[in-house]
Amino acid sequence: MRKVLLCEMNISEGTDAGKIAAITGVLEKVPGLVVLDINSNSDHNRTVYTFMGNPSDVLEGAMRVTDAALEQIDMTNHKGSHPRMGAVDVVPFVPIRNVSQEEAIETARAYGRFLGGRGVPVYFYEEAALRPERKILVNIRKGQYEGFAEKMKDPAWAPDEGPAVFPERWGATVTGVRFSLVAFNVNLRTDDLEIGKAIARAVRFSGGGFHSVRAIALPLEERHQVQVSMNLVNYKMTPIPIVLETIKALAESYGVTVGNAELVGPVPLDALRDVVTHYLRVHDFNMEQIIETKLID
Repeated sequence: MRKVLLCEMNISEGTDAGKIAAITGVLEKVPGLVVLDINSNSDHNRTVYTFMGNPSDVLEGAMRVTDAALEQIDMTNHKGSHPRMGAVDVVPFVPIRNVSQEEAIETARAYGRFLGGRGVPVYFYEEAALRPERKILVNIRKGQYEGFAEKMKDPAWAPDEGPAVFPERWGATVTGVRFSLVAFNVNLRTDDLEIGKAIARAVRFSGGGFHSVRAIALPLEERHQVQVSMNLVNYKMTPIPIVLETIKALAESYGVTVGNAELVGPVPLDALRDVVTHYLRVHDFNMEQIIETKLID
């Protein structure tokens, strides 16, 4: 059976079409890869590349995209609403089929060694974390790009790979292995960021909300809206409809309605099961009823 490893590279460029095209062009030339999605967001000033293949091809793709991104991006000029700490910000690897967690971790570690050799500080997170306090992304990224040079002066925040000096042009990078999460955003019909922050705080785990939800509020200035931007790190424990309905109810308590929602990047088919059962009330729904599942080898 074919091995399939997925990578979701988050780079800190979402506005300059020329730079994005240059980086995309490099990825599309890597043999053996399936590029599933390229999602650029100008408000976030961020692009997410999602691609998959066997582990060696995925590693090669990640390295080539990284070199292109380091050439194109200068973090000293970067502005955007999404939290970030580097030009190549977060690079998670996700085992999809016939790839063990150990093999995925070795791929992430090999990528980290490569990037550290390029002069970028690298931190391993989630299943690849070398220290418990670095398991969660938000803990590593706290302080963001602007505060990271000072943060790295603390020996406790020496990188796992690469130099212990913060390179202003490139910043730092987080990489590791994680479960196949759902990146889910809900846009509110308000420009009041404080309402968005209150809702994000209520639904995220650290604020006493859902166990598998990490959430922040971001301004969408071009739309005059506020976004509750989330990672559902375990969609089986916290299904999409439960999160959406909770946000709708919270928004209504502030006299605000939901404009629309966004799924960023590919979504596991299994994550949509609860969408069908909840909104169509088909409680005996079986994934085998979907024709396309019969075509997957």
